[in-house]
Amino acid sequence: MVAPLDQVFRQEWGRVLATLIGVLGDFDLAEDAAQEAFAIAAAAWPRDGTPSNPRAWLTRTARNRATDRIRRERALATKFGLLVADDRAPAPIEVTTFPDERLELVFTCCHPALALDAQVALTLRSLGGLRTDEIARAFLVPERTMAQRLVRAKRKIKAAGIPFRVPPAHLLRERLDAVLAVVYLIYNEGYGGRDELAAEAIWLGRALVELLPDQPEVRGLLAMMLLHDSRRETRFSDGELVLLEDQDRSRWDAEQIAAGRAELDRALALGGRGPYVLQAAIASLHAEVPCDWAQIALLYGELGRLTGSPVVELNRAIAVAEVDGPEAGLRVVDQLGLDDFRYLHSTRAQLLRRLGRVEEARAAYRRARQLTDDGAERRFLDRRLRELALSAAAPAGAGRGS
Repeated sequence: MVAPLDQVFRQEWGRVLATLIGVLGDFDLAEDAAQEAFAIAAAAWPRDGTPSNPRAWLTRTARNRATDRIRRERALATKFGLLVADDRAPAPIEVTTFPDERLELVFTCCHPALALDAQVALTLRSLGGLRTDEIARAFLVPERTMAQRLVRAKRKIKAAGIPFRVPPAHLLRERLDAVLAVVYLIYNEGYGGRDELAAEAIWLGRALVELLPDQPEVRGLLAMMLLHDSRRETRFSDGELVLLEDQDRSRWDAEQIAAGRAELDRALALGGRGPYVLQAAIASLHAEVPCDWAQIALLYGELGRLTGSPVVELNRAIAVAEVDGPEAGLRVVDQLGLDDFRYLHSTRAQLLRRLGRVEEARAAYRRARQLTDDGAERRFLDRRLRELALSAAAPAGAGRGS
């Protein structure tokens, strides 16, 4: 069965674009050429059929479009007497089965000359193929703001002559934090339902482990992604969101769990206690039966001290509620300044529901629903609101006993 074009886009965009940038040395030219190639494919493939090697077809077509554009620019410059030396003529492109250009693209985007948020945003755009509005949502900023950041980042790379390559060993570590943040955000975007992005992030994680085998945080990130991804098939049922405690653990990928724990063991053996190693350890504990909530709460406490993140503290509150009861968890939640964060309100609603404070829980669920555009999350919150309405309408004492 032939894959639809949108699936091919998600699978091949990063590879095609990375190859073009490596040859052309120009983000904008490469991106424009890639977009043209996909537009041509949208018109040609339904008529002529999908080629046997879509990536090679797209790369060749994009290269030809870039060549045509360069020739037009040269002709225009000649016409007005402005011709200067131009070495942008594309070199021959060889499309291999496992290209390394994506890894080179990550390190190019994560050059220290760029601001951290620009590094992450540019890689999400270039490698992951995310739209500007999707990246803006990930950063909680307006789309226009994110578009300006992307433009400035690409201009900076061009003006500074930042090379398209994996940096030498003595420069790797200074880029590592940004690279890991990029991979983490790509995985998070994929975890929300775009499986191909999750797979892309895991591929990058494995590549980074090969490149930097003695870095515990690299192994910690890969371990965390593998452990979370092991639950992918059970997070949704018929398009509906399924919470961790309601998932069918027999369907979790045991092989991925084992691989994730093996990476975690290697990270710990290297002395790792950084944020990604801690998150991997928490994910590993979540895969155990029974779940050691007390240990999870302790690890979240350590992670919170390292990161200072109120989102980490929110997760600690969930673990605290499992150990000391919903009232204790609610006390933690109510100290957090995350009024525009939907998961604070959905967490608070669940704790209030467990305490029997139905009206407050209903208001919290409604607030969470206002803050999400995700269809599956909205349907889940609607179900919770209906359940609360039914429980409020039930006669006193109903639902008790066996």
